[in-house]
Amino acid sequence: MNMAAIFSESRQLPHIPRVVQELIESFRDDDVSIDEISRKVAMDQALTAKVLRLANSAHYGVSHTIANPHDAIMLLGLGTLRTMVLASGMTTAFRAPAGFDQKKFWRDAFAVAALSRWIAAYVPGCDKETAFTCGMLHSIGSLLIRVVMPKEAQSMDEAEAMGGKRHTLESGQLGFNYADVGAELAKRWKFPDDIQAAVLEQNYADLDRPYSVLAGVLYIARYLHQAHDEGVDEARIKEEFPYAVAHTIGMKVEQACADLSQSDDLDSGLDSLLD
Repeated sequence: MNMAAIFSESRQLPHIPRVVQELIESFRDDDVSIDEISRKVAMDQALTAKVLRLANSAHYGVSHTIANPHDAIMLLGLGTLRTMVLASGMTTAFRAPAGFDQKKFWRDAFAVAALSRWIAAYVPGCDKETAFTCGMLHSIGSLLIRVVMPKEAQSMDEAEAMGGKRHTLESGQLGFNYADVGAELAKRWKFPDDIQAAVLEQNYADLDRPYSVLAGVLYIARYLHQAHDEGVDEARIKEEFPYAVAHTIGMKVEQACADLSQSDDLDSGLDSLLD
């Protein structure tokens, strides 16, 4: 099966609510109407309930109850509300095969998103909420491959467990990889070009190919997530840190390394969506 065939399987493709699609399109609109966005979110009762539960969680530390999407935007900002809506829509868009731990998949995605936002703070001119969105999306292609090609995905799981890199294994066996699929899905969902490029180019540093700042942020975030997940100590994390990528994207790497302990166990604020 080639990549085009994946997207021809329309019955298995993930579908997101219309309001989520409109929130994605609002990335491109510098003059987006807050009242219009909050009105559209409020029209989807299930989505509104999830967003308000998140907004009132301890993670955001709001001093009084947020009662509606408009209050959420006023108190938390459009970027945060948009992130909440995107996460709510995406986590319910897929139906992975039996036996696959989809909750762990999203917990990992949210962890990379939180790390991406943390890293963006050390990269001049890099928008933290856009970096967070890239983190949420970085492995979405892997999930779609798993939905449409479960046998091939299981074969890749076994090869990866023996030490192979996922994108290299997929490219060798399928002719494309999860980053290619994720970027195409982001395109079809009408995410901005910079987010599409970040997803597509997230492994380019391994291939000596040019990559965007956001792709470099993703690369470092994935490195840190894997290191934390494997219990690697801080000294070794610093020793093996992808400094070349950090320098390429203009990251204030010395300052980030001084603050490295902050990167462990960051809270995305989204995990309650999975309960």
